Amino acid sequence: MRKADLVTAISEKTGVPKVDVLVALETFFKEVKSSLSEGENVYIRGFGSFVIKKRAKKIGRHIKKNVAIEIPEHYIPAFKPAKIFIEHVKKNVTSLPEEEKLES
Repeated sequence: MRKADLVTAISEKTGVPKVDVLVALETFFKEVKSSLSEGENVYIRGFGSFVIKKRAKKIGRHIKKNVAIEIPEHYIPAFKPAKIFIEHVKKNVTSLPEEEKLES
């Protein structure tokens, strides 16, 4: 499902115009990005948490030049689904559609 599909589904289920749904969704994304960039995690009960994870510095390799490079410590955004969310997916999904199996 893409963002456009999500907007259409929400619009059809709620009766809210697609434009308004798109604005709300974009605002949600913007607020999550803003909070994470300020170092604040976002918790949504029953859905999951958008958190910041710290990656320690490590030694990597530049394959073309065959030299070791130091990758500095950095932070990345991550999503941790809520327990109820995980249980719902486990209970209801039996297999992936064929096209998604090929992409994985």
